[in-house]
Amino acid sequence: METYKAKMFEIALRVLAQGRVDAVLGFQRGTVPMTVQPILIREPEEADRLHWDSYCSINLANYLPKRREKLAVVAKGCDSRNIVLQILENQIRREQLYIIGVPCQGMADRKQVLSQLGGRRLLGVRETSTHLHLAGEGFVETLERSRYLQENCAICTHRNPVLFDELVAQPKPEQGDVDRYEDIRAIEGMNDHERWLHFQQLLDPCVRCYACRNACPMCYCPTCFVDDSNPQWLGKSIDRTDTSTFHILRAYHLTGRCTDCGSCEQACPMGIKVRQLTKKLEKDVKRLYGQEVGLTLEERPTLDIYRPDDPQEFFK
Repeated sequence: METYKAKMFEIALRVLAQGRVDAVLGFQRGTVPMTVQPILIREPEEADRLHWDSYCSINLANYLPKRREKLAVVAKGCDSRNIVLQILENQIRREQLYIIGVPCQGMADRKQVLSQLGGRRLLGVRETSTHLHLAGEGFVETLERSRYLQENCAICTHRNPVLFDELVAQPKPEQGDVDRYEDIRAIEGMNDHERWLHFQQLLDPCVRCYACRNACPMCYCPTCFVDDSNPQWLGKSIDRTDTSTFHILRAYHLTGRCTDCGSCEQACPMGIKVRQLTKKLEKDVKRLYGQEVGLTLEERPTLDIYRPDDPQEFFK
């Protein structure tokens, strides 16, 4: 991690000093252990504030749509795929960006780590490529890093940036032996009644805070359908019908556009596994159209294109 930070600092200092960008979008260390904050650096002397660790899970592509200045942006594999989609959807221009690519080893799930501590106060964390070393009031504990990854990171098959101007390290080996859809197949195997109960229980804790929407790099509409009043598409309550409608429609809006970056689940204060909806649609897009989204600027998102031989199973 220290080598990552040193290289980020060197790149940021160079591109700012040379005037190649107006600012660098990255992370700075948070005020408590295992937290980070997005930061926009405009002066070369501030470049040493850049930070990188296993908790930089925020997708910085979320801050790019409609920006006008030239930016250097720190991007993991999933972030870079969102940037590809934003360029294709005309939310930002490629020539505006200097992409600092970060080969990712997966982000640690802060909530899981804290639950392991059982309420003990954490004072500091030191990490290696394989372990998290925690220290607090009256305890020292070492955790195996791979066991505390975010769920989306544990099954990620695109950890290296797909679009970049410069990498902070050599690419990491990609995971080829993971099952991305084990949980989705389990739900598909349920009967209609079981699935209905499953999704009711899944979404019942929702308080309609919209944190999942606000954290998503592809939810950039100036007015979201849930906020539209003319016409009003659904109510504002936490009524089960309104809540389900919000989540289902949002998932469909992300069909062929979601990179499974996990920002929605990490932002959810209620711990709802909203990725089950988008992963099902991701699985269907891959099966029907053979596409994984955001891998290249040469291929538009699935629902942006039409071919006469497109599968039409949904008409049967």
